[in-house]
Parts: sequence; structure tokens; C-alpha cells
Amino acid sequence: MMVGSGGELRLVGIAAWSILAFLILPSLIIIPIGFGNSNEIIFPPNRFGIELFVRFFTEPGWVSATLVSLRVACATTFLSVVVGVPAAYALSRGRFPGKRLLALFLLSPIMVPGVVVAVALYIYFARIGLRDGDVRLVLGHVVATLPFVIVTASAGLRQVDPALETAATIMGASRFYLFRRVTLPLIRPSIIAGALFAFLISFDEVVISWFVARADTTTLPVKMFSSIQWEVSAVLAAISTMLTALSALVCLAVARLQGKESA
Repeated sequence: MMVGSGGELRLVGIAAWSILAFLILPSLIIIPIGFGNSNEIIFPPNRFGIELFVRFFTEPGWVSATLVSLRVACATTFLSVVVGVPAAYALSRGRFPGKRLLALFLLSPIMVPGVVVAVALYIYFARIGLRDGDVRLVLGHVVATLPFVIVTASAGLRQVDPALETAATIMGASRFYLFRRVTLPLIRPSIIAGALFAFLISFDEVVISWFVARADTTTLPVKMFSSIQWEVSAVLAAISTMLTALSALVCLAVARLQGKESA
């Protein structure tokens, strides 16, 4: 039985690694293309260099779109954390009528197709007359990133012993003081992990940005998508390489934070 069990575990491990390799392979293929020096997307490249990265910084439009994405992603991350962490605390520790309904409402953007959320936001912003491009993008991205911050913070709260909060309450700590001085420091890794997820999701968001962005606030993913429609520029490979590196760094940072929290 033990040998059979070990063999089954090995098969499961091989299957898991095979699926992971299948998912990661397209992202790895784009990296050598990004270091090619051709004006076309060719794999494998005929010769290597950093010409495509130089073109990203010198050709008009790419850097400005990147700055818009950074600006929107930072604002989205801040708002998502400010709203999401207290919401996760209320859902995890609070007892009030309609708690499950509120949780379903806050997490619903994960379950609803992104294009549906994007169309709804477009109609809503048009109906209320909201014209500021940055504000439209930030609010739209917060809708998409908030559930991930709530889920990540809630996971951290489940690791916190409620007895610690009870002891602080017995010692006379108010609910706000307890949340600020006891709970927040204990779930700091989860908060940072949620913030990193929110930043990455906002920076890469294309569907919502496509619907709610204005002409003067084009984000990098929207510009990339537009470029694919009208021309297949080799610069896209360099941008994809940088985005892949950014995603890998965020995932490694989140894994490290979760490891510290588990320890």
C-alpha cells in the first residue's frame, strides 16, 4: 500500500509539473523574442540585443502609457487596501445581519465575467457624468482588485488567534485601537501580498480599461492591444518580457511573505 501510494503521489507530481510547464511555456518563449533585434516577431531570433527595449523607451506613446498604468495601479492599490482590509476584518470578526450577502456582493467581481463588469462600469460612469479618465480607471480597477485584497486579508486573519484580540479588549483597548495596534501588525504580510496582487492586476487590466479609459488616459495594456489590432510591433515582445519579469517578481514576493506568515 505504501509503495502504491508513493507511486500515485509521484504521478500526481509529474502531472502537476507538466501542467505548470504547459502554462508557463508561452511566457518563456516570448523572453528570447524580446531580446531579438528584428523588426518582426521571430522565434528563435536571428541575433540578440536590447534594441527592442531601447525602442520602447524612445518611440512615442509607450512610456507615457506606462506612466498612466503606474499612476492608476498605485492609486488602485491604495484604495483597495484602505477599503479591503477593514472589509475583510468586518467579514471575519463581525456578526451582523446580511453578512453573507455583503460578502457575496464584495466578491462578486471574481465570479462575473470581466466584460460584463466593464460594460456595467461604462454605462454607470456615463450615466453619472464622470469624465475624469484617471478617476474612471481607478474606480473601475478597484472593483476588479478589491475581492483579491479581501480574500488575502481574510486568509491572514484566519491565522490570527482571536484570544489575542480578546485579551486586548479585556485590557481596555477600543475596537479601533485593537484593529490598529494588534490586528494590523499581525496580518501585515497578508496586507502586503494583497497590495502586490492589486497592483499587478490593475497594471495588467485591459478589458475594464478598454471600456472606461478616455483618449488622454491610455494605459499600457490598452495601447498594446491597440497595437496588435493595427500592427504587430516587435516592441510588444520586449514589453511582454518586462511584464513577465514583473509578474514573476510579484509572485516570488507573495510566496516569501506567505512563508514568513506561516512560520
